[in-house]
Amino acid sequence: MLMAQKRKSPKPKAGAWFIKVRGSYLPASSAGWLLYLPYTVYLVFTLVAALNQTSSWQLAFLFIIPNWIAAFGLMTYIASKKS
Repeated sequence: MLMAQKRKSPKPKAGAWFIKVRGSYLPASSAGWLLYLPYTVYLVFTLVAALNQTSSWQLAFLFIIPNWIAAFGLMTYIASKKS
């Protein structure tokens, strides 16, 4: 029977803001968390604005999907450069 190997958590490089984990990036330092904060706030405010402008949740999500995709792409790009 094969013995299960213990996985080690990834170690960030010196000065890295993010750690790459399973194809995604997680903040490894306070600078990384501070970089995520404005984008998270932006996404919440776009959802609130869309809900105020439309009459249903379905229309609100259709309205904000392009904003969320753009923010996700930008954050992934920045995280890949800072890790």
